[in-house]
Amino acid sequence: MSDHSPLMEIEKRAAEADEIIDYVKQQLQQHKEKAIAQASTDEEKLMSENGNLKKDIEELKQQLLGIERRRGVRDVVMPSAEASVKCVSKTTTPTEPSAPSDATPTGPQPKDEGKPKDERKKKKSAEKKVAEKQEKKQTAPQESAMVDVSQLDMRIGRIIAAEKHPDANTLYVEQVDVGESAPRTVVSGLVNHIPLDQMQNRMVVLLCNLKPAKMRGVVSEAMVMCASSRDRVEILDPPSGAVPGERVTFQGFPGEPDKELNPKKKVWEQVQPDLCTDEECVATYKGAAFEITGKGVCKAQTMSNSGIK
Repeated sequence: MSDHSPLMEIEKRAAEADEIIDYVKQQLQQHKEKAIAQASTDEEKLMSENGNLKKDIEELKQQLLGIERRRGVRDVVMPSAEASVKCVSKTTTPTEPSAPSDATPTGPQPKDEGKPKDERKKKKSAEKKVAEKQEKKQTAPQESAMVDVSQLDMRIGRIIAAEKHPDANTLYVEQVDVGESAPRTVVSGLVNHIPLDQMQNRMVVLLCNLKPAKMRGVVSEAMVMCASSRDRVEILDPPSGAVPGERVTFQGFPGEPDKELNPKKKVWEQVQPDLCTDEECVATYKGAAFEITGKGVCKAQTMSNSGIK
């Protein structure tokens, strides 16, 4: 019986090794299933899980190496995270197939190979959204650069008659001659700033290509241009000799006005911040005066360095 005890000891150790190998395979399979189940999570989380998985595999390898050394195996060849599990002893070569590995295979491979289809689809969708945002950021400044004051149709007008709005205490309703076959109706919030008698038969600068808008039941077809601050407003005065219908021009901005400003393009909103009076009360756009060719410039009465709207 004692003659067989070394053999029995070897068989016992071999059985222990087989159990360890089976345990390692089970652990690898569990981690693989866990990784697949969580593949739909974001890439950062997936990378973190893979790192933890490799760490667990490395710890299991070290445990197996220690057991094999203790039972007298001279050479144990263990795989890296990318290879299958194999135990090679001094005298035997196991016929057990290697355990599957879920680590990334060595060697070059396509960028998204091995990733679940849902993950690849999400990644492509995210990349497409980023590209679209970058394209919008690149085109937006170009569109803004194309907008300037020449797109505004500013003309000289003469208020024929003005009266208070029947349904609004702060609004005037004016009939304004702008050199057309019929006067335009204009609604202005000037009651608290300009007396009614000063609105009659008055020359003004009119913005004529705004989209008509209904104000308390009355459709306004233009806007009277004024120098404006928090508590003061002054109507811009055209130069002496200007007549209704003459266009206001700006040196350095020779373009033609839009037929009607498109509210979606926000031309007025982009131009208005650069409209102001200078130190001499002259109305300007980026330093270029509101000018009537051959007759002079448009001015506020007393308001210098003030916004215009």
